[in-house]
Amino acid sequence: MPLYMDRHEAKGARPEDVAAAHVKDMAMQQKHDVNFITYWFDSDAERIFCLADAPTKEAMETVHREAHGLIPNEILEVNPGLVADFLGKVEDTAASETNFKPEDPPEESAFRTILFTDMVGSTSMTQRLGDAAAMELLRAHDKIIRTALDEHRGSEVKHTGDGIMASFLDASSGVECSISIQRAFHTHAEASPGRSVQVRIGLTAGEPVMEHNDLFGAAVQLAARICDCADASGILVANVIRELCIGKGFLFADTGEQALRGFEDAVRLYEVRWQN
Repeated sequence: MPLYMDRHEAKGARPEDVAAAHVKDMAMQQKHDVNFITYWFDSDAERIFCLADAPTKEAMETVHREAHGLIPNEILEVNPGLVADFLGKVEDTAASETNFKPEDPPEESAFRTILFTDMVGSTSMTQRLGDAAAMELLRAHDKIIRTALDEHRGSEVKHTGDGIMASFLDASSGVECSISIQRAFHTHAEASPGRSVQVRIGLTAGEPVMEHNDLFGAAVQLAARICDCADASGILVANVIRELCIGKGFLFADTGEQALRGFEDAVRLYEVRWQN
């Protein structure tokens, strides 16, 4: 299959924007028999370059158009031997399909959507029901969330005692998973009146740092703060999530800017409408 390199003039692009676009390309590539191997972002020149195996130039352009709408300014067929002279073995590049799987994200800092859940009233629930019954509900809570994560390609980072922290390689999967979680808890409440569980969910996106299978950094802290602000059975997201999900059919309600502990600037937050 031919090897192509494209060029995007990307004025104002940020590294997280480019990473998010690459993830969307990889989610769409199989439909058009394209394999995106790697990309580069020249932040000084504000240019993006993508390297991909594709049956035609048009197929590569179509993936970009359907994935995020960022059409290349130029696409050139390149000689694999010349590329290897500059890069080394193409299959060893950092963003190759072998090294950049949704189920096995890179260990270094990389773009992620971060999700936090929090069980509402967990302390009072334990006092009301007792330890054994409360643990039974916690196990049901964990099963609902983990099932949704499996269905939407989410990765559990850690259990927080009365909630779960998870990550996704794209924003829309995080929002879809959140909606699935809330709908599943709604169904559980209808089936088990008097023993219902409510959770609040918060999401944002950024480039956290991974260490010892955990994620750290401002994006993680922000997601936790957003979760704290969400209503019971609510899904609250940062503006970056809404922007990344444009055209995906989600309903967002602007809740305005909110001051969050530990953050100097107020953050504009949106509620995801999932009931319909």
